[in-house]
Amino acid sequence: MTYVQISTLNDFVFCPYSIYLHGIYDHMDESLYHAAPQVRGSISHEATDNKSSSTSKDCLLSLPVFSDRLGIIGKIDCFRVTEGHLIERKYLLKKIFRGQLYQIWAQYFCLEEMGYKVSKISFYEISTKKNITVDLPGSAEYLELKSVIEKYNQYSPDDEIETNPNKCIHCIYCPMCDKTDSDNVY
Repeated sequence: MTYVQISTLNDFVFCPYSIYLHGIYDHMDESLYHAAPQVRGSISHEATDNKSSSTSKDCLLSLPVFSDRLGIIGKIDCFRVTEGHLIERKYLLKKIFRGQLYQIWAQYFCLEEMGYKVSKISFYEISTKKNITVDLPGSAEYLELKSVIEKYNQYSPDDEIETNPNKCIHCIYCPMCDKTDSDNVY
């Protein structure tokens, strides 16, 4: 079985073709295509990746997770075991997009399948130091997530995609994309 990376779910929802372009440029120097928001996000995420964003023994940082049922794999940012609180860290959240919910739902379902009890999920906005709690996913959200993962697995770069100039101008791969004539804002 090929597992879908949880971290790519938001990108897939944003634009399926971006996953293909990411794969092409994956082994190149990120400074060639990463824009300021990606650089800022990577820098702010370093404390989680190197497990220094919390010293609490109750907080599992950068924990690898997977779900055989959904065919997904990834890492969670922080799980406070005693509280059962799953936290996804983002530098800035002007709005929580569906793809970001898919990421945290995927992490939730992985933890549950791995035997952890999750009673609360939230996004932590690093720039404002705010926790934004979201509802726990239920069976309807599970089916929605499963459907997105199935579409992800069936996607081919040759498939027709509907481009959206408002999205394309915010895509770091825009200058390299053969599906749009837009220029990005970076």
